[in-house]
Amino acid sequence: MTVLDAPTGIEGHRSVLDAARSYLARNLMPVPIPARSKAPIEKGWQRRRLTDADLALHFGGDANIGLLLGEPSGNLVDVDLDCPEAIEWASGYLPPTAVVTGRAAKPGSHWWYRCPGIVTTQFRDPKTGKMLVELRGTGVQTVVGPSIHPDGDVYDMLDGEPTTVEREVLEEGVRALVRKVLELRGHDPDHFDKMKRVLSSHALVPTEQSPETIERRAIAYLSHIPGAVSGNGGHRQTFLAAIALVHGFGLDRETALAILLKRYNPRCEPPWTERELRHKVEDAASKPHRMPFGWLRDASPERDGVVDLSGLTGTQGLGTEDAMSDIHDGAPDPHPDPHPDPGPIPERLLSVPGFIGEVMAFNLSTATRAQPILSLAGAIALQSVLAGRKVRDERGNRTNLYIVGVASSGAGKDHARRINKSILAAANLMYLEGNEDLASDAGLVTAAVQSPAILFQLDEFGRFLRTTGDARKSPHLHNVVTVLMRLYSSADVIFKSKAYADDRRNQTIDQPCVVLLGTTVPQNFFESLTAESITDGFMARLLVFETDDMPERTWGTVAEVPEPIVEAADWWGAFKPGNHAGGTRPQPLVVKATPDAQAVFDAFAAGIDVEMRMGNEVARSLWARTEEKACRLALVYACSANRERPEIDAAAAQWACDLSEHLTRRMLHLASRWVTEGAFDARVKRVVRILTDAGGVMSASDLTRKTQWMTVRERRDVMEHLVEAERLSVRTETTSTKPRTIYELRG
Repeated sequence: MTVLDAPTGIEGHRSVLDAARSYLARNLMPVPIPARSKAPIEKGWQRRRLTDADLALHFGGDANIGLLLGEPSGNLVDVDLDCPEAIEWASGYLPPTAVVTGRAAKPGSHWWYRCPGIVTTQFRDPKTGKMLVELRGTGVQTVVGPSIHPDGDVYDMLDGEPTTVEREVLEEGVRALVRKVLELRGHDPDHFDKMKRVLSSHALVPTEQSPETIERRAIAYLSHIPGAVSGNGGHRQTFLAAIALVHGFGLDRETALAILLKRYNPRCEPPWTERELRHKVEDAASKPHRMPFGWLRDASPERDGVVDLSGLTGTQGLGTEDAMSDIHDGAPDPHPDPHPDPGPIPERLLSVPGFIGEVMAFNLSTATRAQPILSLAGAIALQSVLAGRKVRDERGNRTNLYIVGVASSGAGKDHARRINKSILAAANLMYLEGNEDLASDAGLVTAAVQSPAILFQLDEFGRFLRTTGDARKSPHLHNVVTVLMRLYSSADVIFKSKAYADDRRNQTIDQPCVVLLGTTVPQNFFESLTAESITDGFMARLLVFETDDMPERTWGTVAEVPEPIVEAADWWGAFKPGNHAGGTRPQPLVVKATPDAQAVFDAFAAGIDVEMRMGNEVARSLWARTEEKACRLALVYACSANRERPEIDAAAAQWACDLSEHLTRRMLHLASRWVTEGAFDARVKRVVRILTDAGGVMSASDLTRKTQWMTVRERRDVMEHLVEAERLSVRTETTSTKPRTIYELRG
C-alpha cells in the first residue's frame, strides 16, 4: 500500500489539462470544477461523459478536477474518512489497497478501490450529525490532484491502480471501521447496523438506473407533495421537498432546482422566487439529514407514491426500529415543531484563527471548569472592543456586539470575564472596561463618553433583563435598555443623549462602540423572554451563547497572560487608522470582503428573506438582525485572523453566517417554549416544559406534584386543552394497587 505524499504546490507537477487527459486514459471520468472549489456547477455533470477532444474546453487555467465514481470510472470507489479516528484506525479495518490519497491537512483520508455495485452511504455521528465516513460510489464525485482545496492545500494525484475488492468485503470493512469510531466516541457500536436492518425491509433496488429514470421517479414523487401555502408551514414543506430531490433521489443541485421551479413552484401560494428556491436546494445539499443519501432513489419504485416528509432533517441519528418506523409509516407528525431545537453550537464554529483562538486557549488552560462555548463568547467580546472605532466593513458595519453567556451556577461562566480583565490590565488598556453594573441610562452614556470604545461585563444579566422589563417598577433601568439599543445602532454616526434644559448636560459620542458581555443562569434569562422584549428589538440584538455542560472540575491555575496575546492587545491599543487622534473624528480602516464572501452573504440574505416572509412577528423580529450580526461577526473574525491586513474572506463569512443563524434558530426555539400570549398560554407552555424535561412521559400524580402552583380547575383545563389539540395522549396502566394514569407528549 502506498500513501501518496501531499505536494506543497503544483509547480513541477503536471498541468490540470494533462492530469485530466491522464485520468481519462486510465478509464477515470474527469469532472470540471471551479478553482479552489469542491462542487461542480455545470448542470447535468453526473450524466456528462467527456471525450479527449472536450478536455481542453473544461480544464484550462487553474480549474479543479473531480472524478465521477462508480460505473462511469470503471467502478472506482472512494472511502472518504472525515474524522481523525477513522483515519487513524483505517488500516486495521479496511481492505488493503494500492492507492491512498489525501492532502496536507488530512493525509491518508481517501482510500480507493475498484468495486462494482457500491451504493453511496454516509455515516454521521449520531449526536452531532458530523460526517464520520462516507462510502462513495455511482452518482457522486471526489476532487483529486492537482486540484487545490478551498483552504489552499493541494490534493494528491490519484496515481497507481486501486485494488479490486468484492462488494461485501468492502462494505463490511467500512462498517467495522465505523463501529470502531462509534465505540471510541462512546456511542452504540451497532447504531448503523440497526438502521440497515430497518431499511432492508423497504425493498432497496439496484442503483443502475438511468438518470432519466431517476428524474422521472423524482418528479412523480414530487407530484404527491402539496404546494406550499404562505403562513401554513410552507417554508419547512418546501425545504423537505428539496431534501427529497437532492438527498433522497441524489439529484445534482441544478437539476433539483429546475424541477422545483417547473413542477412544484406553480402549485405554491405565492410562488417562490428562483433565488429563494436555490437557497433551499443549497441548504438541502449541505446540511446533515437523518436518512442515508439516495434512500428514495434506491427504494422500490412502488413506494414512489408514498410520500412522508416527517423526520428527514435533524442531526440526531436513528438507532432503533421504532424510530425508523416513525419515518416510514406514512403518518407525518401532525404537530411538527416550527422551531426545532438546533442543539448546541457545532464544534466547527468554536474554532477561530488568530487572537480569538489564542484567548480561548488561555481561558481553557486556566479554567476550573473548561467551557469552550463561553470562552468563545468572551474572546469575541474582547476582540470586538479592541477593534472598536478602528475598523468597519464596506457596508458600514462595526464591531459592537451584545453577547450573553448562559450557564448554570457554578459552571464557570464568570471565567471569561476575568480573562478579559487580566488581558486588558496586562496591556494597560483598563480604560476599555466599563463598570460592572448599569444603574441608570445617564451613567451608561457618561461611561461611553469617557471611553467611546468600551466593554461592559455584567453578571446576573438575566435578572437585570427581568427587572428592566417593567417600566413602571424600574423606569431608570428600563431606560438603560433603550439607550443600549440606540448605542447599538449608532456605531457609524454621532450618538446624542436625551435633551436637557441645561446644555452642559447634553452629551454626544462620535461613532460609539459599546460592547456587552453578560452572564446569567438559564432560568433568569428564559423568564425574561417576552413578546415585547423580542419585538422591540433588544433581544434580537443579542448573541446568546448557551451551554448546559458541567465539566469536571480541574485544578485551575493562575498564569501570566501569554506574550502574544499582550502584544496583540498592545497593537490594537496603539493602532490609529486615518491618523486620527485626540478629538479628531475616527476614520476606521475599511475591511473589504472577497467576491466569495459576498456570495456567501448574498445567499444568506436570500434565506433570511424567506424566513421573514414565512414567520410571525416574533420570528421576523429575530431574523431581522441576523444578517447584521453575521456581518459584524465576520468583521471580528477578520480582525482576529490578521490584524495588520484584515480581510473578510469566504471562511470568515461562512463562519459568521452559520453562527448567527444557529443562535437565531436557538432563540426562536426558546421563544416558542417561553414566550406566551396570556395567562392560560403561560400555564400550557409551562406544563409542556415540565413534560419535555421529564422525557415526554409522566404519571398524573407526578405531574400534580410538579404543578402545585395551579388550581385543580386550571390543571384540568390545561390537560384537556393539550388532549384536544392532540399534543398529549392519555393512557391507563394497571398496577398492583390501582390503575395509574400516564400522560405522554405527542409530536
